[in-house]
Amino acid sequence: MANLTSRELVDLVRSVFPHHQDDSILSILVDIPRQSSHDNPAWQERRDLAFEWLRMLYDNRQEIPVDDVRLYAYPDVGSNNADLPAETYLCGTNPPDNSSALGELGLKVPFADVFAESQIILAPTEYSTTAPLKLAAKQFGFRAATMPGLSPSMIPALRVDYGKVARFVEAVKNRLDKAVGAAILFRVDGRLEYRMHFDLRHRTAHSSTGRFPDLGTAGNLPSGEAYIVPYEGEKRDVSATAGVLPVEIGGEVVLYKIHKNKAVSADGGGPTAESENDYLKREPAYGNMAELGFGVLGDFGLRPCGEVLLDEKLGLHVAFGRSDHFGGMVGPKDFSSPAAVIHVDRIFVPEIQRRVAVAEVTLSFARDQAETIMKDGRYTIF
Repeated sequence: MANLTSRELVDLVRSVFPHHQDDSILSILVDIPRQSSHDNPAWQERRDLAFEWLRMLYDNRQEIPVDDVRLYAYPDVGSNNADLPAETYLCGTNPPDNSSALGELGLKVPFADVFAESQIILAPTEYSTTAPLKLAAKQFGFRAATMPGLSPSMIPALRVDYGKVARFVEAVKNRLDKAVGAAILFRVDGRLEYRMHFDLRHRTAHSSTGRFPDLGTAGNLPSGEAYIVPYEGEKRDVSATAGVLPVEIGGEVVLYKIHKNKAVSADGGGPTAESENDYLKREPAYGNMAELGFGVLGDFGLRPCGEVLLDEKLGLHVAFGRSDHFGGMVGPKDFSSPAAVIHVDRIFVPEIQRRVAVAEVTLSFARDQAETIMKDGRYTIF
């Protein structure tokens, strides 16, 4: 896998995690396949990369500065943003290709101890750890950058000007904080129009700028988005999020009917729509509108690479499922089993959804004020 140089890696860590006087231990987390049949070359490369980072960062630990750098490996959890296992393994060698070998190569450690002892965490994993690490960071006070699906094509995104990225992100966040709603006009196949209204009352936005100066924070790297959880109706009034959300999946456009912030059905006439409709009936929490996100890295010339970690930072995206890690109400308790817990992003950029275009995004504010922030897939505010 393409990699950063030692100098670039140290500079990245120093930029992402501005130094705190109590910084002592930097930990790297990787997940290991429970079954060899589930492994893939990119996952193997990512485990090798984690071990390279361990060596590079340990050799240059005084420049970060930290006292120690550690690598922890654990059996994969099977889905993005599912809860982590209770225990992990401290590894001094390249991680194994199957979790059954962890007991031979590593020392078993409770994850709670890792969280209590670490001040900085990097997580280049197969399955996203964003949700559990956000929650654990608040409890234990560490800072973490989650990097699910990290691939060679993402390395350039680790070299962008994150000062400028931060200014773009904050420009969107400041507007979302004041907004009470977002009206989005989608155009399918250049002619069919569908409209969505997202209820943004009772919520504040989050910014993912690629920097974590504050203790108790965690988020994605590469970064570059502002995002908000639509109101889910937990107060006395119901959520006003409603409309039809078109999503192209495998070439088929699925039309999700949204009512009170939930996808209640999926139409479109094809097999994917039928499958999605059946799944919504079996797993209603999947239909929760968990996130309305605005990535900005497309304005820096970056293109999709096939990994959500980067692709969602390129433009508009809407997530289904779990929202509690962003301050929402839907979490593992709302799904049928731990394995069913999911937070999945649908990303609206031309290379990913060729048939579905973002024609316009208009934010509404108090006193009937409004501002169009996107038109024909491009921001109008930068």
